[in-house]
Amino acid sequence: MNRPVPPSCPASHRRGFWRDWRGVAAIEFAIILPILSLILVASIDFGLVLYVRFGLNETVSASANYVLVNAANVSASSGPTLASNLAAIMPTNVNAVVVVNNGPTVTRTNGVTSSSGTASNANSCYCPSVSGTVVTWGGAVACSASCGSGTLAGKFVSLNASVSHSPLFGSYGLVQNGMVSTFSMVQVQ
Repeated sequence: MNRPVPPSCPASHRRGFWRDWRGVAAIEFAIILPILSLILVASIDFGLVLYVRFGLNETVSASANYVLVNAANVSASSGPTLASNLAAIMPTNVNAVVVVNNGPTVTRTNGVTSSSGTASNANSCYCPSVSGTVVTWGGAVACSASCGSGTLAGKFVSLNASVSHSPLFGSYGLVQNGMVSTFSMVQVQ
C-alpha cells in the first residue's frame, strides 16, 4: 500500500515512524482503563451488597440466639415483650417483622414500630409451613404432635428483616426490588 508522503518528510523519518514505540503504553493503557475501571467499580459494588447482606444476617442471627436463650418467654404473658425486645435488637434502619408463635407481632417499617397479634396464641403449639418468607401457621395442635412434614409441633418465632440498598449493578440476584432481606424461623419447643 503506497501512502502519500509529505514533501518535507525525508525517507529515513518515514521508516522510523512505523518503528517508533514511544507512547504505545499510553495508548494501551487508555484502551484498557475503562475495562479495569468497570471491573473495579463492579467489585466494590458487589462487596457493598455482600457487606449489607452479612450485616443483616448477623442481626437476625443475634435475634435468633436471643430467642433461644429466652425460650421460656414464648407465652401469652411474655410474648409481647419478647417481640419488642427482638425488634429492638435490630438496628433502626432495618425493617423487621417479628412474630412470636402466631401471636404477638412487632412490625418496624422505616423506623416506625407497631404491635399487633393475639397474645393468647403464643401459648399454643403449631405446625407452621414456610414458603420463602411467608409463614402459614395453620391451626393450633397438641404440643409434640407429629406434623404432616414429619416434624413435631411446637412453639416458633419468625424473624424477617430487610434493609434498603441500591447497588449500581443490581443484577447479582442478592438485591430484590431495592431490598436486601433475610428470614429465620426458630423453634423453641
